[in-house]
Amino acid sequence: MRAAETDVGGVLNTIGGSPLVRLDKLMPDAPFTLWAKLEAHNPGGSIKDRSALGMLIGRLRAGELRPGRSVVVESSSGNLGIGLAQVCRYFGIRFICVVDPRTNAQNIAVMRAFDAEVEVVTRTDPATGEYLPQRIRRVQELVATIPNAWWPDQYANPLNPLAHETTMREIVEGVPTPLDFLFCATSSCGTLRGCADYARRHELALTMVAVDAAGSAIFGDHTPRKRLIPGHGAAVRPKLYRDGLADKVVHVSDLDCVAGCRRLARREAVLAGGSSGAVVAAVEQLRDLIPAGATCALIFPDRGERYLNTIYDDDWVSTHFGDVTHLWRERTMDGAPC
Repeated sequence: MRAAETDVGGVLNTIGGSPLVRLDKLMPDAPFTLWAKLEAHNPGGSIKDRSALGMLIGRLRAGELRPGRSVVVESSSGNLGIGLAQVCRYFGIRFICVVDPRTNAQNIAVMRAFDAEVEVVTRTDPATGEYLPQRIRRVQELVATIPNAWWPDQYANPLNPLAHETTMREIVEGVPTPLDFLFCATSSCGTLRGCADYARRHELALTMVAVDAAGSAIFGDHTPRKRLIPGHGAAVRPKLYRDGLADKVVHVSDLDCVAGCRRLARREAVLAGGSSGAVVAAVEQLRDLIPAGATCALIFPDRGERYLNTIYDDDWVSTHFGDVTHLWRERTMDGAPC
């Protein structure tokens, strides 16, 4: 259910019910329609607000998490950390978030504004070369040594995907015609699994498209490699994953994410985060496979303000990818760039 329907109180009642808008300018000559679910409109700025509240609310109501006594500890690349920080601050629960050097400095600042404690893991896992295994180990160490500490474990907690069945319901009820395609970025697999579970339980005849990062371990069919965009893909396959979650899987590169975000901002005036750019890139990759008249929904997980120093910073982009502005700069009728 939407948070407001469960009457949790205050700002948390605004979680869920995010806008669904038609994208008319992103691909104006496409024979299908595109609808975007703008999850940045959640109070913490991302779709992870749904997960944060969904994983904590039952324990809070049961008195298993208590102000001044309980401690919530979680690993996050940023967005879930912000969602948990907000929920914990509202209820007066201590929160510790374990992040790594790729985590956006602004995200860390937002968590600290909610009085969260942030630990940065600086060494990668020797076996995989990734930060995530080290983050999880640190979470487990903290939970083992801090009295009354609890780990929600977004990577395995079934309440994570359960929170996103509402996301899917809102999309299905919001589009004016039956939904044919859903494009969903992946990380913990919470959103993907929640949407897929809802679709299958209601026997919806749609194509579920998982958008994964090139170099991610989730679907096991790509060579692992360094990734620059946090919150998209995963170094370790989450326990929430299961075979058959998606009908199609599209892998996109970091540059795909950047180009998709920049096109979205220039054509639709939507400033969204890296995984939203990945979703845009995935639609472009599958464009010729989408039938005329199809209705497609794209989930945009978070806001672009958290990427102003990376994806939307020309110097950062040129440092990592060179001069790639041709990927998103259109030209006017007189040939001048716009």
